[in-house]
Amino acid sequence: MLFSYGRYILPVLFVCVWPARAELTLSNAVATAVAGNPELLAGRQRVEAATGRAVQARAWPNPELELSAEDMPANQVGLARSKNMIGIAQTVPFPGKKSLDAQIGRREISAAENEYRARERDLVRSVTAAFYRALAAEQKVDVSRQLLDLSDSLVKVAGKRVEVGAAGNQESLRAEIELERAHLELTTARRELTESQQELATLLGRPREPLGALQGALRTAVPAVDATALAQHPNLRAARANRERAEMEWRRAKLEPLPDVTFGVAGGRDTAVDENLLEFRVSLPLPLFDRGQGRKREARALADMARYDLTATEQRLLQDFDVAKTRLRAAGDQVDTYRTRILPKAEEALRLVRSGFEAGKFGFLDLVDTQRTLAEARLAYWDKLLELNLTLADLEALAGNFNKE
Repeated sequence: MLFSYGRYILPVLFVCVWPARAELTLSNAVATAVAGNPELLAGRQRVEAATGRAVQARAWPNPELELSAEDMPANQVGLARSKNMIGIAQTVPFPGKKSLDAQIGRREISAAENEYRARERDLVRSVTAAFYRALAAEQKVDVSRQLLDLSDSLVKVAGKRVEVGAAGNQESLRAEIELERAHLELTTARRELTESQQELATLLGRPREPLGALQGALRTAVPAVDATALAQHPNLRAARANRERAEMEWRRAKLEPLPDVTFGVAGGRDTAVDENLLEFRVSLPLPLFDRGQGRKREARALADMARYDLTATEQRLLQDFDVAKTRLRAAGDQVDTYRTRILPKAEEALRLVRSGFEAGKFGFLDLVDTQRTLAEARLAYWDKLLELNLTLADLEALAGNFNKE
């Protein structure tokens, strides 16, 4: 049975000899998760089970071997005076039944395969999102560490200014407050990094092993997206297969009361009169009491339910796509605003205030406030960029085009 994980074969071969502390790329992370995820392993077995049921459904009933001894005298034990026959009987299903059974089996396999692919997409999306969270958390740790270093240097500058009488104690106190805030923010950033790494390691099936350094970068470009690829989403294809299977099962239920004919042929010898015998038999059940009304009613309801499920799946995918597309547009605008306007202005403001502080035009607290503004802008930028990448991961899961660079 062919699955969609063939594109992961080469990365998996690399992962098998991959040292514990080697660099981890997104493609390697996806390959590792897909290769060993227990839900996907179970999904492959569901496909195998559906294949087995389909093979079995196509099989005809086994022929029956018949042995009989008739007209045996009651006062004589043995077969010397009886009519002894040996034969074979075969039940022939009513025309159309086995054909429908085969078609139902193929639809069941198709549904199982697409349900597997849907689980695979969900896993790839989860791994991609966790990878992006870890990348963003690393950047936020770097920003927080830089802020801590700057806050520490500001404490030293403030202390010297107080010593020489150039400033009051409030400057030193304010600098120390900023240093404590920087310590707390770095601690929070490190905790978020640890949590995101733990999430990624769990998805890879290695919750207690080190991940190694992440290799990659968050994306800043906003690609054009459309909803045409939704028609091939595995959830939708599975729903179509289930609808077709349910409709065929309804047709099968209508055929169920129609009798399967059993043909038999037997040969033997009537030892009492010393004659060879040949018999032909035909038998069929009469649908007088059980005409399958309950099964037909159930199958009709299941067919309607499958049709409604298909419509609901289509609507849900379109809604998810529209929501994600709106989120992507908003996140792209915010990232662009931070990158082209807010961050350059905050950096320029800090440069001007620092120059003015050295020239005596600005106070120490102005420098502290400006530095804090720039740090908050940088942290906010990484949050917006992460939102952009998470939304891209959602859209790629819907469209089936994953970025694994």
